[in-house]
Amino acid sequence: MNAPAAIDITTTDWTCFDVTIENHVAHIRLKRPEAMNTMVRAFWNELPQIVREIDENARARCIVISSTGKHFCAGMDLAVFGGGGSTASAAAPDSAINAEAMRFHVKMLQDAFSCLDEARMPVIAAIQGGCVGGAVDMTSACDIRYCTADAFFVIQEINIGMTADVGTFPRLCKLIPEGWVRELAYTGRRLPAQRAREIGLVNEVFDTHEQVVDHALATAREIASKAPLAVTGSKVMINYARDHTIKDGLDYIAVWQTSMFSGPHMAEAFKAKAEKREANFPDLAPLRKEM
Repeated sequence: MNAPAAIDITTTDWTCFDVTIENHVAHIRLKRPEAMNTMVRAFWNELPQIVREIDENARARCIVISSTGKHFCAGMDLAVFGGGGSTASAAAPDSAINAEAMRFHVKMLQDAFSCLDEARMPVIAAIQGGCVGGAVDMTSACDIRYCTADAFFVIQEINIGMTADVGTFPRLCKLIPEGWVRELAYTGRRLPAQRAREIGLVNEVFDTHEQVVDHALATAREIASKAPLAVTGSKVMINYARDHTIKDGLDYIAVWQTSMFSGPHMAEAFKAKAEKREANFPDLAPLRKEM
């Protein structure tokens, strides 16, 4: 069976994103500043398609997600909450049947951000202004977060009478102290940039939007200069350690090294350092999705 042809994500006219790939770094930019980059239906379909194309075809060694305008993202578009395009089918008369279908739909939304966590390459978020509701879910699925001094984070769902359900709680509880998660979740208060840095949600705070994007891209280029297999191995091990015991993590890294320890990659790293040049490492292989 022939696999479907790969799309050129950098020339596709996406509704919600612009995508560029340069020097092994993919840059995904939210591009609806006039609507505060809210998450319309197209957003949920496009983001996983873009990320999986990069990941499965090894199109880049690192991904940066940034935005445009005053705010990074104001979360789910209100039209989606009002039934303006998020549900897959008309409601059935049986409430239990509806509930089962709703569970599937929520998991589909969760997967739109889990693809960031599961991608073989690191994902860096560069955040300016408001990071609200679903945007907290999205950025908490990234490996590294940077933000501007005027940035703020809001678990907005409590302010509209619902429980956040697309990844905020499972991920935030691994990123910041639980007491902060509870305060933000119960009150819907804004978490300002400096406090976000103090509690470890973001790594650095920058004065301007341009500075935070530049730093994110510079970090991505630095990551892209390392051996891709070692980088993806590090991401796999960090995620595994997050979700398992220390004993399980130690066992898994031992098994990983048994099969994926690369002497030639290490030799190239040492040789490049001795010769004062950039190392030349092979990219990850594209993934086989069909027979």
